[in-house]
Amino acid sequence: MSGAVDTATPNQPIPEFKTTLGHPKPLWMLFMTEFWERFAFYGIRWALVLYIVAQFYGGSGTGEAPANQLYGAYLALVYAAAIFGGYIADRVIGYQRSILLGATIMAAGLFMISVPDQQIFKWGLATIIAGNGLFKPNISTMVGKLYSVGDERRDSGFTLFYMGINLGAMASPLLTSWLASKIFGTEAMPAYKMVFIASGVGMLISLVWFWFGRAQLKGIGTPPVGGESVGRLALTAICAVAAIPAFYFLLSMGADSLQWILTAMFIGLSVLLLVEGIRNGPKQRDMTIAMLIIFAFNVLFWCFFEQAGSSFSFLADKIVNRDFGGWIFPVGWFQSVNSIAIIVLAPIIAWIWVKMGKRNPSIPRKFSLGLIFNGLAFLLLMFALSHLVSAELKIPFWTLFAVYWIQSIGELCLSPIGLSMVTKLAPVRLVGFGMGGWFLSTGIGNNLSGIFASHVSGEQGMNVDSALSGYTFGFWTLIISGALLFLIAPLVQKLMHGVK
Repeated sequence: MSGAVDTATPNQPIPEFKTTLGHPKPLWMLFMTEFWERFAFYGIRWALVLYIVAQFYGGSGTGEAPANQLYGAYLALVYAAAIFGGYIADRVIGYQRSILLGATIMAAGLFMISVPDQQIFKWGLATIIAGNGLFKPNISTMVGKLYSVGDERRDSGFTLFYMGINLGAMASPLLTSWLASKIFGTEAMPAYKMVFIASGVGMLISLVWFWFGRAQLKGIGTPPVGGESVGRLALTAICAVAAIPAFYFLLSMGADSLQWILTAMFIGLSVLLLVEGIRNGPKQRDMTIAMLIIFAFNVLFWCFFEQAGSSFSFLADKIVNRDFGGWIFPVGWFQSVNSIAIIVLAPIIAWIWVKMGKRNPSIPRKFSLGLIFNGLAFLLLMFALSHLVSAELKIPFWTLFAVYWIQSIGELCLSPIGLSMVTKLAPVRLVGFGMGGWFLSTGIGNNLSGIFASHVSGEQGMNVDSALSGYTFGFWTLIISGALLFLIAPLVQKLMHGVK
């Protein structure tokens, strides 16, 4: 689950806010704004690949591979677009206007994908990407601007905001899946159109909520000096709309070709960071190298973690036994398991880190644990697909349910510390580029996740054999990479020069 970006704002005076439950009152407005945006974003996650196959490939398994690749490319571009959203808010129109403009564009895209036309569907995805790039990085930054750097409430404020992210992501699949398979459709023929419409409505609620609530911010996030004009906002909107055809082109070119572009971008960004690190001396050079090593392993983690929205949807739909005495567990409800696990496990794992004290694992060791737990989830799938398959070619329900919980442990070992690590290791003048590198490495992993999922499905659609073969590869890749990072962790930690 995407985390909150903890952005320090040491030079900006913090207004006096009324408090609610011990925190600045605007936090709760931002909490609900993000709740509804994540409701919209994760509402469509479970349905996208299933809808593509059903609507554009007549339900044929041959549509699974292209559906997986399109989904991976879409996620990759969502993260790539976030690189530019923060810059636009910082330098051009301010955070409040960026959030409002992004929400408007996202809502339009969500309604567009409900139109049963393949070209309009792709244009809708491209529109969502453009809107999310303006919205996502900036709503999190606004939370950081409510607190001074030394405010003891800061970390707990971000924790509460992170709960808003996960509550929205948890509620959305439950409601949208119920609407699609129980109210407007059936389990055999879900009304996916209602999933997208409901998500669009959720995005509109987020927009309206922030529009009326932004007065609470007392000027935080308003445009920079010189950026107050309506003309600059209009120009930004025109540029955002003009970016939509570029995103459409990138989606249409295919995941393999997109991978080359993303990789070239990542290499170029890495070279810039490394040159700046070398210019700042041996210590900064080492810290930059350590950060780039972590980025490489981050790609691998998200490549396999993001099966949740692609191959795991087909696994749940075709191979997992969801029949509970006549009541069928909806496919979309599996998407809520990760959020429930995060909400339950986050305080437990945080407590474990505290209790470990000086034995608390280093950043690279925590990353290695993230990879290993992700690999253990695939080990469970290997076992189920090789030893627990029924005569009906189904695996038990509990196996996929458990996979999401195991993966969530891995996510909590890795994701919460990633952004914080970047702010500490990146060259001071290029922290923004360092953050871009984090988002880009995540995006590359997401694009690879679609390519990997297409191999899991094979040419004719997922079956037990193709799933077993694909997930076996996933297990060995994750376990080997996790073990490698665990072994070289002392070297990476040495390069970090005491950063924890």
